[in-house]
Amino acid sequence: MAPKKSKNRTPSPDPNGIFSGISVYLVEKGVQNRRLQVWKQKLVQMGATIEERLSKKVSHVFAVDLNSLLQQVDRERLTRYKGFILLYQWLVDSLSSGEKVSEDLYLLNLDSEEDNIADKSLDWKQENENVSSDCEPLHHKRIKSSHEDVESFKVESKRDADNNAVSETLNSSISSDNLPDSPSTASMSLDTPGGQFKDVNVLQPSLPYSPPDLNKNITEIFGKLINIYRALGEDRRSFSYYKVIPVIEKLPFKIESADQVKGLPGIGKSMQDHIQEIVTNGNLSKLEHFETDEKVRTISLFGEVWGIGPATAQKLYEKGYRTLDDLKSEDSLTHSQRVGLKYFDDIKTRIPRQEVQDMELLLQKAGEDILPGVDIVCGGSFRRGKSSCGDLDIVITHPDGKSHKGFLSRFVKRLKDMNFLREDLIFSTHSEEDSDSCVDTYFGLCTYPGRELRRRIDLKVYPRDIYAFGLIHWTGNDVLNRRLRLLADSKGYRLDDTGLFPATHGSGGKKGAKASTSLKFGTEKEVFDFLGFPWFEPHERNL
Repeated sequence: MAPKKSKNRTPSPDPNGIFSGISVYLVEKGVQNRRLQVWKQKLVQMGATIEERLSKKVSHVFAVDLNSLLQQVDRERLTRYKGFILLYQWLVDSLSSGEKVSEDLYLLNLDSEEDNIADKSLDWKQENENVSSDCEPLHHKRIKSSHEDVESFKVESKRDADNNAVSETLNSSISSDNLPDSPSTASMSLDTPGGQFKDVNVLQPSLPYSPPDLNKNITEIFGKLINIYRALGEDRRSFSYYKVIPVIEKLPFKIESADQVKGLPGIGKSMQDHIQEIVTNGNLSKLEHFETDEKVRTISLFGEVWGIGPATAQKLYEKGYRTLDDLKSEDSLTHSQRVGLKYFDDIKTRIPRQEVQDMELLLQKAGEDILPGVDIVCGGSFRRGKSSCGDLDIVITHPDGKSHKGFLSRFVKRLKDMNFLREDLIFSTHSEEDSDSCVDTYFGLCTYPGRELRRRIDLKVYPRDIYAFGLIHWTGNDVLNRRLRLLADSKGYRLDDTGLFPATHGSGGKKGAKASTSLKFGTEKEVFDFLGFPWFEPHERNL
């Protein structure tokens, strides 16, 4: 039975969206009405046309599961249908990745109800109204596998949903006085010498990012290739592996064949070949070649020293240096490079999430003492919910739009007096100068109170009217930032951490440099909305 016609007219589709050209029929059975309306809006916004009846014009049919589909559409009619019949998760994952993903892994099989897995993420979302995200990561995707694997996956999905429901119940009881969909506050204590940072009211950190991560045998090898290609200055190749790792981390199954990941975002023929070699042999010949090649191995090692780029690493190799100890005698190294060399092992050590959270509290308390009302947020992988971080990316502003000027110098002095900041790498202030850049920057090394292990820290102070751009940039990840930049470019703008600028026109009609004045937005979501990109909460940005 076809759904009743809606009284509200559907807006015209965007011909340039990622769903441009597809015609959609939505099975409403089993889907909460509010969520259905959100998906309709997203589909139209990104170029799709929504049909109220199943007809030959429809290219994609979406349903929660086979039972819901058959309750709304006759089986015989479906057998004559020539388009795609998919789980709603295809829509969710396409929005999450910023491009249409392959339909192959989301197909509903009309021949056997047991071969189809209900889209558990929909049920979970409906039970957890405090989670405001519209897009789920790839946790409950249907996988073509054996009957035993499917049954096991059903059990895992149900267990995850139950655990989430219990967790949400506990959270609700703790923060029952808070308004729905608003961040709750909690009184937290930081165990530091003298107890000077106790009882600080802060926003709760972003939701944790905890993918299944069942394929470390693959992601660890790809991680090594990322570092090697970065050191060699081959950023394009490095990025190709970087964007694939989150896709593989989120898979709820162990990869046994490259055919299982065919068509997933970023996984083309070459990447499939790498994956197949790893699952077959347990290693990758390309990585083994790099690790046994003295030049590549040495340049890669030098490139991991903070401040040493590909060109410098190449020159150091040509001078005959082969180890980090050799570099200690090189007179041409800058102060920052020497600091990076001295604390090489410290800087490479990952920082546990709890330690980052404690240091964020310390920074917020110290900043509040200097400038009441200052906003200090730790971005990067911490804000995206990861369990550990490579460094601390601290983004700072003040709501009044003017008190941020001169703050960084006072803040750095206070943190040095506290023996928190230990070594300087970069320190530049522009907020009080007549300069094109109005962002103040400090890069350095810090220590957790009572410890000597150095941690990398970046402090960035933005005027309030461009703070949203800084927050987006320093939260990441790189895949999302790249997609946003490309989208902005396609619409005639240049996007970076200091703003969204109309692109000027160069010769021959080509785009030239960016204009001098940025558009102003108050929040990250306003930037996403203006660009026509689906909104992702910070913990959803591990693309």
